[in-house]
Amino acid sequence: MTTATQRVSGPNRDGRIGWLEQTVGGITENIEHAIFTEQHARSDGWLQRRDPRIKMIAALTAILAASLTASIVGLALLYGATVAAARASRIPFGFFVRRVWLGIPFFAGLVVVPAIFFVPGPRVFDLGIGPAHLAPSWNGLQGAVIFVSRVGVSVSLAVLLVLTTPWADVLKSLRALKVPQVFVLVLSMAYRYIFLFLHTANGILLARKSRVVGRTSGSEQRRWITGTMGNLMGRAFKMSNDVYAAMLARGFGGEVRTFTTYSLRAADLAAMAGVAGIAFVAVLSGRWLP
Repeated sequence: MTTATQRVSGPNRDGRIGWLEQTVGGITENIEHAIFTEQHARSDGWLQRRDPRIKMIAALTAILAASLTASIVGLALLYGATVAAARASRIPFGFFVRRVWLGIPFFAGLVVVPAIFFVPGPRVFDLGIGPAHLAPSWNGLQGAVIFVSRVGVSVSLAVLLVLTTPWADVLKSLRALKVPQVFVLVLSMAYRYIFLFLHTANGILLARKSRVVGRTSGSEQRRWITGTMGNLMGRAFKMSNDVYAAMLARGFGGEVRTFTTYSLRAADLAAMAGVAGIAFVAVLSGRWLP
């Protein structure tokens, strides 16, 4: 039985891990990342001690500055300040950088690669491939670097905000900034349901793994996946109705409430002034510097 089970859900003969282990491992890793993030948000760092409303406004200000500046120097200034704030907030440098930059070059590059070849200007080289010519331009390369840098800085700021602020405080800060109540409520419920159904899917996959003792065909696996998706969707609809009825029975009126009370201090205002100054310099550097 042990041999049969290993054939189904354990490593294959060529050393590869089965799809079941990969799925369970991916779900578990996402849950661990979420728990790890909340631990950072509740540690005693520099940004963790700042008022969540100030952090929200400061992040939005810096993201706006990153989108307005056309200077690599300005973007480097914003990113340097972001990394310094992450270090002061006790966020591991490697964890922070990997979380941002592992995916950005790929996805942002897919968007900007055509512009490298179609933007007019002096060419880096001109390689003839039959009737076609591969000729990237210096202007296109410069625009691509600025675009990827803007995306990286903006995502870094958003990630830093989430890593240093509990999710409930993020939602409450959005309400303090007059974001519509429906939008905040949808964000709150979606965040909770994602991890709830990750746990549910993890349990379903582990239950199948513990009960399978023989090799299954591809058609059987596809039928099981289809049935599991329908079962999970049915559970989602039923649970959403049950949870909403329970919330109404307990007096829920649509407002996000936390036990945290906000109070502005001089350090919060000084931090906001510093962010505004850095953002101002970054935007103006686009006119003075390349």
